[in-house]
Amino acid sequence: MTQRAVCVVTGSRAEYGLLTGLMAQIAADPALRLQVAVTGTHLSPRFGHTADLIEHDGFAIDARVPIALDDDSPLGIARATAQAVAGLAEAFERLRPAIVVVLGDRFEILAAAQAALLMRIPLAHIHGGEVTEGMMDDCIRHAVTKMANLHFPAAQPYADRLIRMGESPDRVHLVGAPGLENFRRLQPASRADLEARLDFALTGGPVLLVTYHPTTPGAHSTWAAEQLVQALERVPAARVVLTGVNADAGNRPMRDCYAAFAARHPQWVLMRETLGQATYLGMIRVADVVVGNSSSGVIEAPAARVPTVNIGGRQDGRLKAPSVIDCAEDADSVVRAVTMALDPAFRADWPDELSLYGQGETAAAICTVLRQVALDGLLVKRFHE
Repeated sequence: MTQRAVCVVTGSRAEYGLLTGLMAQIAADPALRLQVAVTGTHLSPRFGHTADLIEHDGFAIDARVPIALDDDSPLGIARATAQAVAGLAEAFERLRPAIVVVLGDRFEILAAAQAALLMRIPLAHIHGGEVTEGMMDDCIRHAVTKMANLHFPAAQPYADRLIRMGESPDRVHLVGAPGLENFRRLQPASRADLEARLDFALTGGPVLLVTYHPTTPGAHSTWAAEQLVQALERVPAARVVLTGVNADAGNRPMRDCYAAFAARHPQWVLMRETLGQATYLGMIRVADVVVGNSSSGVIEAPAARVPTVNIGGRQDGRLKAPSVIDCAEDADSVVRAVTMALDPAFRADWPDELSLYGQGETAAAICTVLRQVALDGLLVKRFHE
């Protein structure tokens, strides 16, 4: 039997963590052959060189596409995107996949979509149809939608939006959020296990899991990071686990601010560039509050029934459970929101099911489509009125 080659492209630890279940399912499917193309922060020592984690998880890397990430200016990111387009096109020429799979809305994913489009390879896009108002990610996500031939949205409103954008309904497959599947299938780590892994005490006060990425490059990112640090310093007896920021424009001053914060308070602040998927998801389960602007606070934290303080506008437009508290980026607003999240009364009226993104059974559904979809004519896109 001839296997259908499916190339999964990953450019950061965040989207790789969401793809691991699907990658394992593809690898186990006798009708499919997994290819893995790695770019972006995975290949950067400054961001943890997380390609090592991919291999540690048992996935062979078929293509490595390094890009320059030392310059975090808008021009630097544009140059890195161009490098990724060229490098991924060369990788696709060598690997000859039948389908390319991408997830999300980062600039590396835009590059992969462009390369697949120009190389005439069908593209499958996960997490399309969502809205993050006012963000560059929003433009990237919708641009990838128009280049994609198959769509795997995470919720019904997003599937409906894809169809309103002109995508054919028979190419839109509602599967839920893959992060929930990974979250629910992993054996939860105990607090003691996590303390041993991190060499950091998670007792004695509220545990805050903090992930806050740049939204606007320049002075605003520095100010926002400083405001967050000031807020965290005002939470009594907090135990703060702070993860590194992504490679978006403006990341360097934020990273420096967080590193200085952790250096000032080593007894109660731990900063790690990356925790790895299992440890990060375990930390969501033991955290008293998830703080920042990561999508994990909107998708995975509600599934764990953990409150989220969602700072700023990075997740504006996404479906949010009642466990998510939106707040402005200034220190006073963050302190008020964290105080509210820590109040047991805040949880009193939560519904039994908080998740708005499915029940975590996405990988098999996506694999079925990747295995069965007819490739003939898939590149032809007609606008659905």
